Amino acid sequence: MIHSMTAFARAEQASDHGTLSWEIRSVNHRYLEPHLRLPEAFRDLEGAVREALRKGLSRGKVECTLRFTEDAAGRSMQVDNQRASQLIAAAESVAALIKQPAPLNPLEILAWPGVLVGDAADPQALNSAALQLFHRTLGELKDGRQREGEELARLINERLDAITEETATLRFQVPQMLAAQRQKVLDRCAEMRVDLDPQRLEQEMVMLAQKSDVAEELDRLTTHVSEVRRVLKSGGAAGRRLDFLMQELNREANTLGSKAFDTRSTQAAVSLKVLIEQMREQVQNIE
Repeated sequence: MIHSMTAFARAEQASDHGTLSWEIRSVNHRYLEPHLRLPEAFRDLEGAVREALRKGLSRGKVECTLRFTEDAAGRSMQVDNQRASQLIAAAESVAALIKQPAPLNPLEILAWPGVLVGDAADPQALNSAALQLFHRTLGELKDGRQREGEELARLINERLDAITEETATLRFQVPQMLAAQRQKVLDRCAEMRVDLDPQRLEQEMVMLAQKSDVAEELDRLTTHVSEVRRVLKSGGAAGRRLDFLMQELNREANTLGSKAFDTRSTQAAVSLKVLIEQMREQVQNIE
C-alpha cells in the first residue's frame, strides 16, 4: 500500500485533572524530520514519541503538538491544617496587641494562599495517558496518509495508462511517418523536375530511419511503466524509487523529442513530458 506524506490528525481526551489534546501534521520531506512541542511537565515523553514516529513513519516533516488544559474545578479541595493553624496562631498573636480586635473570619483564613489546596495530579499517570493518546493520534495520521496514498496511486496509474496509449500510437505511426517523409522527398523532386537516383533515395531514407529510430526509447518507456506499476502494487516506502523512475521516464521522453522528425512524433514527446511531470509532482508526496 502506498502512503502519502501529507496528512493531519487530532485527538482529545478528558481526565479528572484536565484535557489532553494532540495535533500531528505531516508534509513531504526527503527524510523523517520530527518537530515536537510539549509542555514542560511532559518533557519526559520526548524519547518515547520520537521512537514511535521512527517506527511508524519513514519520511516526512512531522509536527507534533501536545496541549494540556488543567481542570481546577474538577479537583477536590482540602485544608492544609498545619498552615491554617500557623496562620491562626499568628493572627491571634497580633490580635493580643489590639484592644478591640475583630473576630477571625474563617473564609479569610481559607482564602490565604496555601491553606486550601487541591489534589495534585499524578505526573506518571498523566504521561501514560498522553502517550496512549499520542499512539491513537499517530494511528489516525497513518490512516490519513494511507487514504491519500491510495488516491495518488490511482492518479499515477491513470497517467501510466495514458503513457502506454501514447507510446503504442507512436510505435504504430513511425512507419507511416517514414513513408510520408519518403513521399514528401519524391514530391519535392517532382516539383523541381529533378531526377533522383533511386539508390541514393534509399540510402537517405535508411539514414533517416536510423536517426529517427525510437524503438529502443519506446521499449524503455514500456519497461519503466511496468516497473512503476510494480512498485505501486508492492507498496511500502516507495517514494525514492518512484522518483528515480520518473527521472528515467523523463530521459526517454527527452530523447524522443530530440529524434522527432514529424509533427506527430513531436506532439507525442510533448504529451509524454506533460504526463511524466504530473506524475513527478504526485510522487513527491509519496512516502
